[in-house]
Amino acid sequence: MRQFILNIIDFFYKPFEKFMPLQTFRYLACGGSNTLLDIVLYSVMYHFVLHKNDVHLFGVTISAHIAALFMSLAITFPTGFLLSKFIVFTNSSLEGRVQLFRYFVLVAVCFLLNYVFMKLFVNYFHFFPTVSKIFTTFFVVAFSYLTQKKFTFKTKSIPLP
Repeated sequence: MRQFILNIIDFFYKPFEKFMPLQTFRYLACGGSNTLLDIVLYSVMYHFVLHKNDVHLFGVTISAHIAALFMSLAITFPTGFLLSKFIVFTNSSLEGRVQLFRYFVLVAVCFLLNYVFMKLFVNYFHFFPTVSKIFTTFFVVAFSYLTQKKFTFKTKSIPLP
């Protein structure tokens, strides 16, 4: 499956190879696919599963647009980690459990950023939730790429003699 995904991504890389490194293109392809999945799942959860209704859980009320974030995250967390580990950042020198922990921390920070931006866009600026999710995604993706490259899946630098 890994080789199949790489073959597809690398096939489409040819026109972009003069403009960006392969790893960046793979990140954009994998991250973009996972992000698109996240947006679709978010919209489906918000509109068709929750029917825009708040969720009442253990005496706590979670607004529908925030509950949909949690629901889509349950699927996109594992897919994002697997794509990052096995397709994008394959040269990482860190152990898998360290990568997973760091990815979890990164996702928690990104989720917090998503939460803050969603609250801001929906509750204060009164944007539609799905539009807010798309705007939020642009901010979070840039942060995520830099963090994954430099922290979650970093490679050891080999000192020059």
